[in-house]
Amino acid sequence: MTQWTEIKISVDTKDVEKAGDIANMVVPYGIYIEDYSELEDEVMEIARIDLIDEDLLKKDRNKAFVHIYLEPDANPAEALAFLSERYNAENIRHTIETSATIEEDWRNNWKKYFNPTPVGEKILIRPTWRDDYDPKGRVVLNIDPGLAFGTGSHETTRLCLETIEKYVKDGVDVLDIGCGSGILAIASLLLGAKSAVGVDIDATAVRTAAENAELNGVSDRFVAIEGDLTDKISGKFDLVVANIVADAIISLSDSVPQFMKPDSVYVMSGIIDTRGDEVRAAVGRNFDIIADYEDNGWVCLAAKIKQ
Repeated sequence: MTQWTEIKISVDTKDVEKAGDIANMVVPYGIYIEDYSELEDEVMEIARIDLIDEDLLKKDRNKAFVHIYLEPDANPAEALAFLSERYNAENIRHTIETSATIEEDWRNNWKKYFNPTPVGEKILIRPTWRDDYDPKGRVVLNIDPGLAFGTGSHETTRLCLETIEKYVKDGVDVLDIGCGSGILAIASLLLGAKSAVGVDIDATAVRTAAENAELNGVSDRFVAIEGDLTDKISGKFDLVVANIVADAIISLSDSVPQFMKPDSVYVMSGIIDTRGDEVRAAVGRNFDIIADYEDNGWVCLAAKIKQ
């Protein structure tokens, strides 16, 4: 039997929703959350009984656990580094432990939860294993998320897609910072961009993005690069997108303008709403914010360089 890696993340109950959202950036096929903080109320609501297993009643109500599972060929060290970086950036106290687990058809069972999904006004995201769909005139973005974040189902990705379709014009050059599965760069190309560059510190993300570009027939116009933004990228772009985290966007605020033309648009998301004002203030040093969207606790901004 094939062994997978289980990652179990312990967080304070109050942070479990945000912790789960971040964990979903590592795997695209769902996560398992243990949260016993409202056990009695939930059991009464669902089962209408007040007899609960004694072991369950002993569970710590102040802690919750997020479980994710990595494929055998994944690099657990990369996933652990990613999770710790993101949790620290959002001030989420956490502990992480790993263990081996036997594959129980994880590879295919999660796929049933992903359906062809319309996003914005122009895009239909189609998981590669689904053939039963009608695009209804939309551009079809074929996506195989692999182990990289970006299926289009998360609010941050959807907000970015809805925003960039407003600013992509025929012939523009696009830079995708922290490209993940490549979904934003590839969507830009399908919407008419001339070229796109995706950069990510995660080798798995870079490989998955290149594969997704091939799936969508845009690999001749897409380059995926492993590394940091300022070390690996040169040139100027008409549209820059960054679906990362608040601290990374803040730290990039001073360096991103060097990659932009005078009238370029910078689209940012992955910003938890509690950090929204802090990000807006940092971005405002060099940019004028021209659009500000929020969905289910996540913020997406569009900005232009101050003239």
